[in-house]
Amino acid sequence: MTDVALALRHPTPLLVRRLDVSAKAGLLALLAAALLYPELGNMEGEAAGLRTVAYPVLAFTVPVIWWVAWRDRASFPWLADLLVTITCFSDILGNRMDLYDTIVWFDDWMHFMNTGLLAAAVILLTLHRSSTLAATLDRALAFGVTSAVMWEIAEYFAFIGGSSERQHAYADTLGDLGLGTLGVITAAMVIHILWQNGSLSSAAPQLDSRGAHECVRHRTGSDFAPDASPSIGEPGSEHVR
Repeated sequence: MTDVALALRHPTPLLVRRLDVSAKAGLLALLAAALLYPELGNMEGEAAGLRTVAYPVLAFTVPVIWWVAWRDRASFPWLADLLVTITCFSDILGNRMDLYDTIVWFDDWMHFMNTGLLAAAVILLTLHRSSTLAATLDRALAFGVTSAVMWEIAEYFAFIGGSSERQHAYADTLGDLGLGTLGVITAAMVIHILWQNGSLSSAAPQLDSRGAHECVRHRTGSDFAPDASPSIGEPGSEHVR
């Protein structure tokens, strides 16, 4: 195996992997409880059925994409997957603990944090760490604001349209969209600062693998894949040292 191929497999901190797996397991357990016993999970009138379908789909989107498109050329993007899973798990846990009704600012915090975490995951999955701040903000806003609007539409039809909260829905929706936008801007700024400081260098191995392929192609003038590079000692091996 060549040095280029080896560079595509990044070690991931054990804590990140354990948190990701634990969050997924907790999410599935809480969703099952909410579906079977909605009154115990404070999910009555909170679109428990819709969440039971949508959240597992969202939480397992990154693993499915990785398995289909990236597993042969890159290690698993654990951090991005954890960020996506946390958004689903924290919402269900907040309902289970009745935090939305007992803490006044909890809903606002969730819109700020979860929209930002989703945007951060998309940035890590789709942008290389050499990207400019403008490109990072552009990607964050494009995804984050769109997802915030889609959430508000789904929220309205799921459990606001026919409830007593409808009269206050307009102001609440504007506030949620504003907080979500602040969240994605914050996420973009934090990630770009971390990139500038040399952190998160292995958070997107699928992008590094593509960059390595382009680098090898540029330096050799050929279009072979990194895995097919000549071994040390063979003609042309100097190109992949």
